[in-house]
Amino acid sequence: MNSTTSKNKTKLRLWAVILWLILWQLLAMYLDSDILLASPIKVITSLLGMLKVFSFWQSILFTFIRIFIGLLIANVLGIIFAAISYISTPFRELISVPVAVIKSTPVASFIILVLIWIPSRNLSVFISFLMAFPVIYTNILQGLTSMDKKMLEMAQVFRIPFKRRLRFIYVPEVIPYYQAAAALSNGLCFKAGIAAEIIGLPQGSIGERLYQAKIYLNTPELFAWTIVIIILSIVFNRCFLYLINQVMDKLEGK
Repeated sequence: MNSTTSKNKTKLRLWAVILWLILWQLLAMYLDSDILLASPIKVITSLLGMLKVFSFWQSILFTFIRIFIGLLIANVLGIIFAAISYISTPFRELISVPVAVIKSTPVASFIILVLIWIPSRNLSVFISFLMAFPVIYTNILQGLTSMDKKMLEMAQVFRIPFKRRLRFIYVPEVIPYYQAAAALSNGLCFKAGIAAEIIGLPQGSIGERLYQAKIYLNTPELFAWTIVIIILSIVFNRCFLYLINQVMDKLEGK
């Protein structure tokens, strides 16, 4: 039953994608202007041409490394700060102020402010960190505070070592919250990181390529880079979640 449902969902998604591509093609034919709207065929042709150029892969690597570093720092600090906040109420109250500020401030404001302090080459690292940190921190803290108190009391009564409690109680309880945070923050990092590059224009980045395509009214290339960003974000997110699932399987002894 589940496999049938899954197949139906896959077919529905494929059907929806095909329909939207047809509508896109028809609208492009109606407008008859590559500047206003490039057709899917021209976008794919442009993308295939870009794949043959070495600088294309350099731009992807440049942007991916920086966004990944920002995301990695956000994950490490988010988990550490959440653990400290779970133990210490004063620290939780202290850190709640910058977390609330980060959540409320528009991304563009942060990008412009940060450009004053750090070079544009590292801008996407910091912006990616800012976007991911509140999500990781908040979800991990929520997972910790939502744990079964009776289970923790039982572990304390039986004097279960901290390592075993961490492996068999804390991690399994918190991991669903972390998975949700990772799925959301990964997408936010790519959107915000590349938006930062479009404003900061670091040389050799995806953001710079998008800006150049817009300046020269190269709409097919603009759409092609957008497709690349979407694919990069989806592939990275799925790989990241797959690694989390592998870690969980090892902890559970599967």
